[in-house]
Parts: sequence; C-alpha cells; structure tokens
Amino acid sequence: MSKGEFPGWHGTTIIGVRKDAEVVIAGDGQVSLGQTVIKGSARKLEAMLIVTDGSVLLVSTGAGVVLEPEHGIAAIGSGGNYALAAARAVIDGPDSAEAIARKAMGIAADICVYTNGHLTVERISD
Repeated sequence: MSKGEFPGWHGTTIIGVRKDAEVVIAGDGQVSLGQTVIKGSARKLEAMLIVTDGSVLLVSTGAGVVLEPEHGIAAIGSGGNYALAAARAVIDGPDSAEAIARKAMGIAADICVYTNGHLTVERISD
C-alpha cells in the first residue's frame, strides 16, 4: 500500500459544554484505522484540545492558537461538527451541561462512523 493509499487513523470526537456553573467535557471511545475499529473504549484527546479551568472553555490547536468558542460549546474530531450542531440545538433548553454533552455525543455516534457511544465524561465546576 503506497503512502497515498493509507486509510489513516480516525481518533476521536470530543465535546465541551459550559452552561451555568457547570463545564463538562465528553469524548467517545472509538479509534479507527480506515474502516476498521481498532479499539472501542479508548480514552484520548488529539492534536487539537478542548481545555477548561472550570469557568472558561477553550480550544487549543496544534499550531498554538487558542480560541474561546461561541455559545459555550466546543467540539473537535471526526464527529465534532455533528456533536456541535446537536449541542447548539438544545443549549437553551432545561438540560444540564452533562445532559447536553451526552445527547450531542449520542447523536454524533449515530451519524459518524468514526464515533461510538462509549463515553468518558468529566465534570469540571468552578
């Protein structure tokens, strides 16, 4: 297989949600190589990172750029856009940050073949 044909790793979908005094970061457990699931219960982050101190939610890129996302939601990785859209759709409702992150990751897992429902959820509050 030539370098141009290598299917590539697909490593992660991560979402961060900040609502009221609660910040939650959730990530799926799937690591894929091409169309093959290598591991379904991994705990990970990738070159782009979602970081928080419990009050501010930031995205740090591999190039050293730090961004504060709009609407209190950041999502990265292969299913990041799906998770972001799902979270933005429900952020103004009554759900907690954790409930929003779980719903958004569930929707991403249903749509993105590189995302699964095996979640690791970390709650950080100030």
